[in-house]
Amino acid sequence: MNQFTFEAKQKTFLLGFIILGLLCLVLSYFIDSEPMHVRFWTNYLHNTVFFAGIAGISMFILAAFTTAWAGWHTGMKRVWEAFSLFLIPAMVLFLPIIIGMWGQFHHLYHWADPHAVETDAILKGKSSFLNKYWYTFGTFIILGGWAYFAYKNRSLSVAEDEDGQGVADNYWHHRKMRIYAAIFLPVFGFTSAAVLWQWVMSVDAHWYSTLFAWYSGASLFIAAMAITILMMIYLKGQGYFEHITSNHVHDLGKYLFAISIFWTYMWFSQYMLIWYANIGEETIYYRMRLDNYRPLFFANLIINFVLPFFILMRNDNKRKYGPMAIAAILTLFGHWLDFFLMIKPGARLTAIEAAAEHAAAGHHGGEAAHASEKFLSFAMGFSIPGLLELGIFLGFLAGFVYFVFTRLGKANLVPQNDPYLDEAMHHSVWPFPEDGHGAHDAHH
Repeated sequence: MNQFTFEAKQKTFLLGFIILGLLCLVLSYFIDSEPMHVRFWTNYLHNTVFFAGIAGISMFILAAFTTAWAGWHTGMKRVWEAFSLFLIPAMVLFLPIIIGMWGQFHHLYHWADPHAVETDAILKGKSSFLNKYWYTFGTFIILGGWAYFAYKNRSLSVAEDEDGQGVADNYWHHRKMRIYAAIFLPVFGFTSAAVLWQWVMSVDAHWYSTLFAWYSGASLFIAAMAITILMMIYLKGQGYFEHITSNHVHDLGKYLFAISIFWTYMWFSQYMLIWYANIGEETIYYRMRLDNYRPLFFANLIINFVLPFFILMRNDNKRKYGPMAIAAILTLFGHWLDFFLMIKPGARLTAIEAAAEHAAAGHHGGEAAHASEKFLSFAMGFSIPGLLELGIFLGFLAGFVYFVFTRLGKANLVPQNDPYLDEAMHHSVWPFPEDGHGAHDAHH
């Protein structure tokens, strides 16, 4: 089957989880005992950044493969095209965060408080970049720019199907896609670092790391690969993508394995360099997480490195449904947890300190001391993800998949007339391993 049909039962299933996520998000607002409803706002920021980042990195994956003249991915590129188009709703998802910042409805970012900037030398020094104007216009300009490239890439890809592109036309559409891809790569390289610094790193406003963009970008790359693997396995089981073989899945597994190693290298390098330099404004980031979030700190490393390493180290496991699905589920959740640990501690501390300053200004010394000590206490949704956080994650994931399925139904699953289609269709002569025992290496 080359035309995806978004069935009613699939819509009902996904809508059920979307409603669950919305209910959990609303509940996290009304039962939140933290100052300024920080549990609600961090949950919303966390998931918005995570899925917007997956959409952006999916466009990067397409651009990188296109520029490299790769062919193996051609038969599944419609999935990444659909992922990348989620950048359009991602811009809408950022609106409440930006409105909340201007209306002072939340204290996600310490630098967004004008009084704090005036009285803090470090924040004042960073204010030319960390300010509401850059955050607002930078978010929309950059996400809008990425979405433009995603839209153009998708339009050219679909037009290639419809126009009956062939050798006589010298593959005009594909050459155009390659030009857009080559432009997008450096644009994404610079702008992704900027928005990741603003969206996530600036939650810990006094801290910075030159490795942060690489580290968080690798995390998003793995999450995108994990969702791709799970979606390909599901759609293959539904009778779609008949041409996808064990070699295609093996290649996805190699990316999941390799970038997990790269992520671990970034994790260790960032930690080791900060530990070795022992500079106070840098070490505070890890000191806070080791003192108050130690279980999550080490769980992050175990889920995102140790477990996928031992699952995927064996070569034939990358050709099997079971091990690949387990590794994908672990890494998808694990890197969602990674962003949880990037965002939650700093945002909670900012909100509590803001409440303490407010209490002190009102001459409520006892309340100020209590607010300062509160950060050290266990709190569901911060010390560990609670059921509400898991429900919100599943709701966002269902919304992402719902959007992707609507896009998949708008065009052929297998791109027609792509110059690399034949290479992709003959990537392996062996069928996808239905029995779970793998397949031997194929000759090309």
